[in-house]
Amino acid sequence: QVRLVESGGGLVQAGGSLRLSCTASGRTFMSFAMGWFRQAPGKEREFVAAISWNGDRTSYADSVKGRFTISRDNLKSTLYLQMNSLKPEDTAAYYCASDPDSDRIVVSDTAYDYWGQGTQVTVSS
Repeated sequence: QVRLVESGGGLVQAGGSLRLSCTASGRTFMSFAMGWFRQAPGKEREFVAAISWNGDRTSYADSVKGRFTISRDNLKSTLYLQMNSLKPEDTAAYYCASDPDSDRIVVSDTAYDYWGQGTQVTVSS
């Protein structure tokens, strides 16, 4: 069992920055890869970024590449998403998720077994 808790969402103007955090408990954080997903109202959940267990490999959706950075601190059991140059189209609920396969990078949400409750990001124009 893994419990994931996101924080750091909020309201920001276009061009601004936010850093999301996801704190894990219940299982050794290093034993799984992690991902960020988002879901806007009326849209399907979409992949944002993923990171391997030790952070040596990452993957990003084309829509956020160059603006968002995923990272992790295994000593703190925490996953991060630094979001810069935010756009109104980044408005969504953001979720972190754990992948029991520690070494792969997967964009499909079906590979992830535990999910946080989400944190809302709203970008005003």
